Order: sequence, then C-alpha cells, then structure tokens
Amino acid sequence: MKLGVHPAYHQNAQVTCACGNAFTVGSTKPVIKVDLCSKCHPFYTGVQKFVDRVGKIERFQAKQAAAAQVAQVKVAKKQKRQEEESAPKTLREMLMAAKSA
Repeated sequence: MKLGVHPAYHQNAQVTCACGNAFTVGSTKPVIKVDLCSKCHPFYTGVQKFVDRVGKIERFQAKQAAAAQVAQVKVAKKQKRQEEESAPKTLREMLMAAKSA
C-alpha cells in the first residue's frame, strides 16, 4: 500500500439523518449527513414520504401545469383553424355554396 495516497479512515464516523436518527459507522469522512435512513425510509416504514430538495417537486408540478395550459391553447387554436377552414373565404365561394344548396 502506497503511503499518502489513501484517505484517512475514521472508525467512529457519525451519520445523522434528516429525521434525527444518528448512528456510528466506519468511513473516510468524520461526519455524514443523509436524507433517509432505515428509521424513515418508505421501504422499511411502509409510509410514503417525499424528499424535496430545493423545490424539485414544486418545479415539476409547475412544469406539468404549464404543459397543460399549452395543450389547452393548442386545442383552442386547432378548433379555431378548423372553423376558419370550413367557412367560405371569398364572395365567389359563398355564392357557389348558395347555388349548390
């Protein structure tokens, strides 16, 4: 093993979870902060929990709402275009439509 290449190993590294649970492990870092642990992870507790970092859920929901609005605008434009295409454009087209009817 080369000297000075490997990080220092801490036998009693303190791990702290966002839920408040703390335990000791061996690690190359003296202090570790985690979002989920076995005391609060949905797999172990059976309770669904959202871990929101820097508003990612809100940003995703805002993108979904914006996409829904864009879809509504597209549908409205498509309906308007279909109405315009079905309506006669010129006087001649209107007279021809009147003669055929």
